Amino acid sequence: MKSNLSEMPVRVLIVDDHPVVRAGLTTLLRKESTLKVVGSAHNSEEALSILQRSEIDLMLLDLRMPKMNGIDLLKLIQKVPHPPAVVILSSYKFEEEIYRAFSAGARGYLSKNASRAEIVKVITSVSSGQMSFPPDVMDYITKHDSGARLSGREIEILEMVAKGLTNKEIAQILQISQFTVRNHLNHICSKLEVADRTEAATLALQAGIITPA
Repeated sequence: MKSNLSEMPVRVLIVDDHPVVRAGLTTLLRKESTLKVVGSAHNSEEALSILQRSEIDLMLLDLRMPKMNGIDLLKLIQKVPHPPAVVILSSYKFEEEIYRAFSAGARGYLSKNASRAEIVKVITSVSSGQMSFPPDVMDYITKHDSGARLSGREIEILEMVAKGLTNKEIAQILQISQFTVRNHLNHICSKLEVADRTEAATLALQAGIITPA
């Protein structure tokens, strides 16, 4: 029996809709004494089911899955009592997509082509409370993390702008004056360092601050 909690292996759940990826990662990680593969899931629904009955420290999560994608699952995971740390898996390094995952709670990124050493390094780093993203992705996250400075009302207004609503329509829905809506939009543009409402909505969508309707 382990005498110290720090010596306990990191309990890992693999979530990917490709059987070959799940099998390959399971085989690779089971060779590491510091890691323990608790299970694997082929979709988000199965992952949630495993989370309900097993204690998971870290989840390796594919972003592109049928029905419920990885980002939607990430948002649900953050609501469970003890959410696992999440490292996203992807065959493609699209910065906007990774940023959206970061905004939803992901703390690391791994390419599906990563070496065994890279995978173990990232899992170890993230499970110890650190973030682990490639330098260029981290630069993108830092640059576009302005969404954290937006208030709930400002994000709500941005979502309406993205849907094509006018200031007058937004004012009617929120039961505030058009002047107040305009003030909110001025503050939003200033925070996001953009010129107008259209550019603000576009940037917010790209950065994952708001999601498409």
